This record gives sequence, C-alpha cells and structure tokens, in this order.
Amino acid sequence: MTRVRVEPLGADLEPEPGESVIEAAWRLGYQWPTTCWGQAECMLCRVDVIAGEEATVPQGADEELALRTRLPASAQRPGLRLACRLQVRGDGVVLRKRGVVAPGPTGAP
Repeated sequence: MTRVRVEPLGADLEPEPGESVIEAAWRLGYQWPTTCWGQAECMLCRVDVIAGEEATVPQGADEELALRTRLPASAQRPGLRLACRLQVRGDGVVLRKRGVVAPGPTGAP
C-alpha cells in the first residue's frame, strides 16, 4: 500500500489502488471539508501537494477543468489538487489541508 501524509494534522492515510485521497480518508473515518461529496464541484477538498508530487497520478481532464474554471486565478498555484480526484502510486506524498478532523472521540463532532 501507499502512504500519504496530511499536514498539519499529521495523519497518515493508505489509499487502496484506484481510491482517491478523500475516499481513503472517509474509509478511515476522517472528516474532510466538502459540500459536493466527490463531484469536483465545490473545490473545498483542494490540497497543496508539498512533497512527492512525482508519486501522484497526473491530473485528469475533469480535475484540470474544475480547478481552472471554478477557482479564481489568484487561488491557482502549482501543486494544487482536488483530494476527490487525487490518487497516489507511491510513498512520500505529503499534502497540506486544513480542516481535516481525525476519527474517534477527539475528532467527533
């Protein structure tokens, strides 16, 4: 399995093959900011890839289009990805995403 680190929470996720980062987080009980639940529409799941970009699956056309048309130019930057589309193919990926809540009693709403 591959491992993805989510900062500043310090969470380690292990996405299964073909699973997006947000799907892995949900499977493991994490709460991840979103309102469209994986439809690449709300842009709330976006993350910064701060390390290991070479171990990610390249952006698909739908993700590229969503980021380009749904975010203002001032919010667009290198390394920006949607967690609902981001898949990894190797270890060493580190993401920055504020607002992720860990599962369990301390993360319960």
